[in-house]
Amino acid sequence: MKYLLSIIICTMALAQNIKYYDKDGESFADVSLDELTFTCRVSGMENDGEAVILLHGFPETSRMYYDLIPVLVSEGFKVVAPDQRGYSPGARPPKISDYSIDKLSQDVLDIADAFQFEKFHLIGHDWGSAVGWATVAFHSDKVISWTALSVPHLDAFFEAMNNNPEQQRKSQYINFFKKAIFPELYFKIFGYKYLKDIWRKSSQIEIKKYLAVFKQKGALKASLNWYRANINDENKMIGDIDTPTKIIYGLKDMAIGEKSVDASEKYLKGDYKIEKLNSGHWLIQESFEDVSNSILHHLNTHPQ
Repeated sequence: MKYLLSIIICTMALAQNIKYYDKDGESFADVSLDELTFTCRVSGMENDGEAVILLHGFPETSRMYYDLIPVLVSEGFKVVAPDQRGYSPGARPPKISDYSIDKLSQDVLDIADAFQFEKFHLIGHDWGSAVGWATVAFHSDKVISWTALSVPHLDAFFEAMNNNPEQQRKSQYINFFKKAIFPELYFKIFGYKYLKDIWRKSSQIEIKKYLAVFKQKGALKASLNWYRANINDENKMIGDIDTPTKIIYGLKDMAIGEKSVDASEKYLKGDYKIEKLNSGHWLIQESFEDVSNSILHHLNTHPQ
């Protein structure tokens, strides 16, 4: 009886940490974790299927998954897409060290726990993919399957950054993003022109939603702190991955070279597939049908 009561009390406490609401035709949940509150797009919570967590990249938000979420829900999945640390107004701590990949990865686990997901499928793009690789590497017991959009295995990527001229050329922008103050000023000048230039594959509605976040106080600095906190001479190796994995890569990617994608194979010890598309970096916007079908196939091939 005491055990049952403790479960009920724990469940009620977790539920109190989540506030559900609708806004502009979408469903959201604010998830309070200690001193941080994460804004999450949510859907399909009434479904009986497995959970899927979607992680966005830079400079985007969970809005990038607007079209994918209903596709997953129609297949019976529960879906949570958080605006990650620095992007959610209530989860924007001030220090660079607050954005280490260990903390970003722990956020994923804490959000899953808040929704009472014992295990979940994980999908990430760009920086969300980097966080996903770390989550799968160090918490594989929580992840049913893993889908990496654009960004390959982190060890393969950093090897290419150190040794491959093509990747070094494609990664030159990172040194600028790591500088203090100037990147924020660059993206803000001329009415956020240079941010808008990055979003050329996005719809006008999506751009408006993105700008609503990046115009918030401290949002640009926080998002750039991901680069400042994690890309340095002491990049943590993540090693072999046993979780069923799919890498979806665009052959026209301006930031990621093909060599590191191919080199990922040596670290993938479970079931895996590398799929290459005639697309650029913004896979969801550029090749939605191919990407969504590939994701669904991977999820349905690897149920819990």
